[in-house]
Amino acid sequence: MAGQNLKAHRLGWIGIGRMGYAMAERLARAGCDISVWNRTRAKAEPLAAHGAKVVDSLTDLAACDIVFTMVSTGKDVKEVLFGANGVMAKGKAPRIVVDSTSISLEESAEIREKLARQGVKFLAAPVSGNAKVIKAGKLTVVASGPKDAFDAVAPYMQAIGQGASYVGAGELSRIAKICHNVMLGVVAQSLAEITVLAQQAGMQRHAFLDFLNKSVMGSMFTRYKTPALTNLDFHVTFTPELLRKDLDLGLSAGREFGVPMPLASLTRDLVQTLIGNGYADRDFSTLLLLQAKASGIELKPENVDVSDGLS
Repeated sequence: MAGQNLKAHRLGWIGIGRMGYAMAERLARAGCDISVWNRTRAKAEPLAAHGAKVVDSLTDLAACDIVFTMVSTGKDVKEVLFGANGVMAKGKAPRIVVDSTSISLEESAEIREKLARQGVKFLAAPVSGNAKVIKAGKLTVVASGPKDAFDAVAPYMQAIGQGASYVGAGELSRIAKICHNVMLGVVAQSLAEITVLAQQAGMQRHAFLDFLNKSVMGSMFTRYKTPALTNLDFHVTFTPELLRKDLDLGLSAGREFGVPMPLASLTRDLVQTLIGNGYADRDFSTLLLLQAKASGIELKPENVDVSDGLS
C-alpha cells in the first residue's frame, strides 16, 4: 500500500461475524481510522487492541466518510442503515456505503435508490473467500456502482485483500458473484469426479491432487480444497444449500438473458441430491463423498499433511 493514505477517510464498519471481523481487523491493522459496530458489542471489542474504535450506536457512524456493511441478509442491511436506530436515524449520513453482504439484485437496487435520495453513493461489493482466505490476504472483491466511489474505496479493498475488480454501474457485481458461485459448483463437481476416478485407477488422492495443483489446471480453489479431499475434513466453509441457492440464481439469470447453462443445471441437481442424502449441514465439497458412493466405493482419510496453498 505504498503511496496510499489509509487515514484519508474515516471508516465505519457494521457486522463482526467471522468474515466481517477478519476484514475489519485487516483495516485496523493497516492503520485505518475505523469505528466498528456489532449487535453483540463483545464480539467487536477485541478489535480495539488493533486500533479500532468500538461504538455503541449505529448513529455514531453517520459522521464517517465510508461505511461498510457485512451482515446476514438484505433485511439486516436495510435495518442497520434505515431502521429506527440505524446509521441515518438522526438525519446525518456517510458519503459512501459499501455492502459486502450476500443479497439479491432487487434488494441491492432498493438500497441504492434509498441511499441516492439522501445523497449517499452505494457500492455493491460481494467477496470471494472466507475468514481463512482473508487472514492470508487473498480475499477478492467485485464492485459495482459510481466509479468515483470505487476509486475512493479501492485502497481499503487492497488493504483487506487482493483489491477489487470494478465491473460497472448498478448491481452488476451481484451478477458477477452469482457467475462466480455457479463456477464454484461446476468446478467442485468436476474435481470430485476426477479425484474419485484417479483413486479407482489406483492413485492416492493426495498424490493426484499434488500433480493437479502444480499443473496449469491447478488453482487457489483446488489447492485450498486439497486437505478436505485428502483427509475428508468437511468442516463448513459453504453449505450445499447456499450453493444450491446460487446455482438457482444463476439458472434464473440464464433464463432472463437467454443463455443456456446445461452444466450449471446438471450440477444444481447433483447438489440437490447431496442435500437429499443428508449432507446439508456439511461443506459442499462432500460432493466427493456422493461421487464415491455413486462409484461403489467408500473413501477413507489418508491422514497426510498437505498444504492448502494459503500460507
